[in-house]
Amino acid sequence: MAVDSDVDLMLRVRQGDVSSFDELLRRYRAPLIRYLYRLVRDQALAEDLAQEAFLRVYNARHRYRPDARFTTWLYRIATNLALNAIRDAKGRQRQDSGNSGEDSERSFEFVDTRVSVEQEMIETDRGRMIREAIESLPENQRAAVILHKYQDVDYRQIAKVLKVSESAVKSLLFRAYETLRVRLEPLVREGLL
Repeated sequence: MAVDSDVDLMLRVRQGDVSSFDELLRRYRAPLIRYLYRLVRDQALAEDLAQEAFLRVYNARHRYRPDARFTTWLYRIATNLALNAIRDAKGRQRQDSGNSGEDSERSFEFVDTRVSVEQEMIETDRGRMIREAIESLPENQRAAVILHKYQDVDYRQIAKVLKVSESAVKSLLFRAYETLRVRLEPLVREGLL
């Protein structure tokens, strides 16, 4: 059985075929949520943003151009939503700076029942250090790194998603990876990275 391309599915969605949209949703919902989570660090918000991104895709289906990759269009919409959410959250944090009762620390848990407690602690600490280093990057650098490293998106697509040139993407990634290299130097020295 042949698998329909994203372009074919989106062209059918443009004509009103809801089942084709369901197929695109099935293909890209989970990867999009993972991508958004890496940007916003909040699972519920990532799910809400993914839903909003797909809603915007559906509402703009008549404007879809088959010369653009569907994933580039989807990730551009999602990235814009995420960056807006991050900016909104920063604005709220400044307003709520007097509230200190909330625990904003989130952590990765790398749990493997076959490893020792010490190894588990090292992995958890390693994940926390990597997460904090990535989160400390400027928004465009963070988005570029996540798209490149975790979503395996090429420079050309990242450029379209972030609405910058390919050379700007290379520059963003170079600066981001250089910053990460310096911040994660202790992990490299200890052989943990």
